[in-house]
Parts: sequence; structure tokens; C-alpha cells
Amino acid sequence: MSTVSTVSTARSQGSAVDEGVVTFRAMATDVTLRVLGPNDTAAAALEAAREVFVRVEQACTRFNPDSPLMRANSEPRQWHVVPVECFDALVAARDAHVLTDGLFDPRVLQTLSALGYDKTLPFAQGSVSVPGATAPSGRTTRRRGWKPRFDEGRSAVLLGRDPIDLGGIGKGLACWWAVDRLRGAGQAALVEAGGDLQTLGGGPEGDGWRVGVEDPRGGPEPVAVLAVNDTACATSSTRIRRWRAGDADVHHLIDPRTGAPAHSGLVAVTVIADDAATAEVWSKVLFVTGRGKIRARADEAGLAALWVDHDGVVGTSRAMKPHLVWSATPGR
Repeated sequence: MSTVSTVSTARSQGSAVDEGVVTFRAMATDVTLRVLGPNDTAAAALEAAREVFVRVEQACTRFNPDSPLMRANSEPRQWHVVPVECFDALVAARDAHVLTDGLFDPRVLQTLSALGYDKTLPFAQGSVSVPGATAPSGRTTRRRGWKPRFDEGRSAVLLGRDPIDLGGIGKGLACWWAVDRLRGAGQAALVEAGGDLQTLGGGPEGDGWRVGVEDPRGGPEPVAVLAVNDTACATSSTRIRRWRAGDADVHHLIDPRTGAPAHSGLVAVTVIADDAATAEVWSKVLFVTGRGKIRARADEAGLAALWVDHDGVVGTSRAMKPHLVWSATPGR
């Protein structure tokens, strides 16, 4: 179910711009599509953007055993013909795995299932407990690189030995693909889905969309405000998706080196990149990298990154400085 409305957004000069807005639920999160100064094509463009999320969710969800992804996961050593959305997401995941030297690894489905996250959990209702779940030991493991095979002509995939989770990168790709449907529909556009967003144009003021970074410890005020212009932003955080598995407190950000939830000294990482899928990948990789090495890793890769550690201290990379409008701990 989606809702469509047109509102007016005030500018600093006192004028206003009409705004087309669509909101709906997809991929276990709230999604908002916005077009500033919508023209006659905006309604159709917004519907086309919404349909992107529908198709990606149907193809890539792990919560439906009959989805194309889960059918491939059920026999990962066999070839499977999948929809183009699933095929492209798996190719993007393989490329990210190679680019990050394996620190991005979608082979976490078995770990998440063992932790009790094999179904949608009621995170919005507060404290969540899965009594029968078991937390992994977190011992260092040696895992071979992921080398799936692809047949583009048939849109077929062979995953390898282990089942795959496409949740984060799938959501990022949906944002990226959806915003492309909004090109030409107005003066500027934004797609936002549960901490991931992709922008077109300069926003209401023309100098960048203002993005508040939520306090991952649950405070009412943001820990930073960023300016995002024709780029994307994604946050990996333990603020919402954390629960109790048996006797252990766990979260969904798995360190592929240990096969367990990452204990990195961080509670949130935000990355700005050209597209939301890339931002998603690097926010997770930097989270796993940890507090002691995140600045060096982000600066070495030229990443615009902002992070919050367990003490609430906000840090930023060099490339994030031009995007930083305000920070709770300036100068870090």
C-alpha cells in the first residue's frame, strides 16, 4: 500500500516549491520517494520508482522461501535462472566482495539464521528476544573467496557452496535504480529507504539535501548533519537491528573473518558515495574494520565516511569534511 501526496516545501527566501511524495513499506523498512517541482510526468515516474522496490524485494528477499534468491540458495551448487534484478544484485555483490578483499561477504545467511534472524523480527516494538537461537563463537575462521558463476545470456547463476543474503546491497541498488526512474520528473528528487538514500539535484535550497545522521545510541538529536548533492548516503548501525539470541546480545552486522556479529568499537558508520549500493557496501566494510583502523582505511580509499564509537565520539574522514554541515564532536 502506498500513499501519494503533494505538499509545499519552503525555501529560505520565503518562496515555496511543490513536492510530489510517495510513501510505502518495502524490504522491511519505510520508503519515501520525493520529487521537487513535479511536472506532468512525475506521477508516472513515482509509480515506476515504487515498482522498482517491489521487483527487487520479490526477487531478492530471504524471508520468502519461494523467492528466486531463496530457490537459488536451496541448491547453491546448481544453476538457476533468476530475474534480472536478482542477477544484477548478485553480480554487484560479487564485484564488491572482490573490491573489498572479502570484507564484504554476502555468505552470512546461515549465521543470521542461527541467530534467529531467519524471519522478519519486530524490531520496531522494542526489545526482541529469540530464545532458541545460538550465537556463534566468534573464533577466527579461514574462508575461501566467493566465486559465483554467471551466465548473462540466460540470466542464470551458480552461487557456490553457501547461501547468500542480499538485504543491504539489494536495498542500496533499489534506491539507485529507483532514482533513475525519477530523472526529468521535476527539479530534484530523493529516494530514502531505512537509512539509505539516493539524491538527484540540489534539494530544496539548491545547495544539497540536508541529511541528519541519527544518534545510534537512541538520542533525539542527530549526531551530525550532512549535505548530499547528486550522490548517495548509507548508514550501517546497530541501533535497530539488534536482539537477544539465547543468552547473547547480537546484531546483524557480521564480520566475515569470524562468522559472528562484529565487535569493532563502533555503533554506526555512514558513507557518501556515487550510488547507494556502493555506500552500503563500504559502510559495512568500515564498520567491520573497527574503531582503531577506520580512519586510515577510509582515507586510503578516499571514502567520505562518518562514524560513531561506543563512547559517542563522532569521527570523520578527510573526504567527508566538505559534506559536513554540523557535527556533535567537531574537529574529530
